[in-house]
Amino acid sequence: MEYPQFMLTGQVALVTGAARGLGRAISLALAHAGADVALGLRDVKADAGLAAEILKMGRRALPLQMDMRSMEQIQSAVDKTAKEFGRIDILVNNAGIAPENLAEDVREEDFDATLDVNLKGTFFASQAAGRVMIRQKSGKIINMSSQAGFAALPLNRFIA
Repeated sequence: MEYPQFMLTGQVALVTGAARGLGRAISLALAHAGADVALGLRDVKADAGLAAEILKMGRRALPLQMDMRSMEQIQSAVDKTAKEFGRIDILVNNAGIAPENLAEDVREEDFDATLDVNLKGTFFASQAAGRVMIRQKSGKIINMSSQAGFAALPLNRFIA
């Protein structure tokens, strides 16, 4: 795998939705750049070997139970990251979900779950990590979004 070239030696990053896809790639890139990485996982038992890969790079990894629908798990993950590593320099809000059905078939439960993870979870993870960053007088928060916010995806047929 080819990694972008930037240096984060001595920094600590917390990545939400770290288990697969972009979250996994971001976690590996941050570790490759020298950061220790806390892995926010919807299921802490399902990191698919990510923590081991980061450890092989000579960086520390901290798998955390962090379902973005749970305010308690969000706060706990941030607290554990700060306690284990002594700081949080970077928060990457990567976790996100979308209903797997067509727009005209989205149910209220689907809509609520999407807002809970994508909006509410992102806000409260930023708030919790932000408090740590305010105390340490530094930090960066990176919020990811979907291309679906800019362009219709093929199966989303909602017509206004």
